[in-house]
Amino acid sequence: MITLIHFETRLTAFATQFSDLAVRYDQTLEHSSELEAVINDYSRFVTDADHRVAWDMLRPSELEELEPLIQKLRDQSARCVAIMEKYRALKLQDGEVQIADYFRNIEECIDKEFGSFQVTPDSKVLLVGSGSFPMTPLLIARRTGAQVVGIDIDAEAITLGRKVVGTLGAGLNIRLEQRLLEDLAYTREATHIIFSSTVANKYDLLDQLYALTNEQVVVAMRYGNQLKSLFNYPMRETDNRKWRLADNILRPHDVFDIALYQKSV
Repeated sequence: MITLIHFETRLTAFATQFSDLAVRYDQTLEHSSELEAVINDYSRFVTDADHRVAWDMLRPSELEELEPLIQKLRDQSARCVAIMEKYRALKLQDGEVQIADYFRNIEECIDKEFGSFQVTPDSKVLLVGSGSFPMTPLLIARRTGAQVVGIDIDAEAITLGRKVVGTLGAGLNIRLEQRLLEDLAYTREATHIIFSSTVANKYDLLDQLYALTNEQVVVAMRYGNQLKSLFNYPMRETDNRKWRLADNILRPHDVFDIALYQKSV
């Protein structure tokens, strides 16, 4: 039987590993294999069916006891995913292209991103939190021919991401910018907007987007609740005068789920 003690033990170990490996990043590949192994293990942990059932059976008092550790793991795992993307971009520069379990899962999620709100060649897609290895822009632009803009606050991520796009996406309509939503004219043109699950303030940004976007925009919010909240920032209530939940795409075997929002009528 999986107990609170089991979760505390495993999660504390993950937190220690994430903390140790994050500070080791030095713009080289020296610790890349270690971090990849930990993130792949963590991905399997949060998508494991037995763990999911046991987590849902925890009492509110037990979840409250775990809350400081949960918050810590969200922040640490988000930081380590960002570093892992940098490792993958650096490997590509060295001519090595491999798809780790975590990245394979993310790529499978992208196929289901907008549900019935399909991206077409005429769409304009904006990704918030594009990272160092911009898989989402590459896959969307390649498969649909749509224009895709990715933004990130990390200057190193933008530099590495542009090199990845230059290598894997030559000829595709992709642009990466170190810009804020309010400073990007494209924000108002976007037909589809995607928030990375590791963007901590994504619901604050969604509220801000109401005044910055057109009336037809569809927003895909990657999130994780319950056990998946260990690896993602969870869903939050929105101001129903601004945004309505148009669809909620639940994927038990994927590392995040997807909430689709449209502007309220």
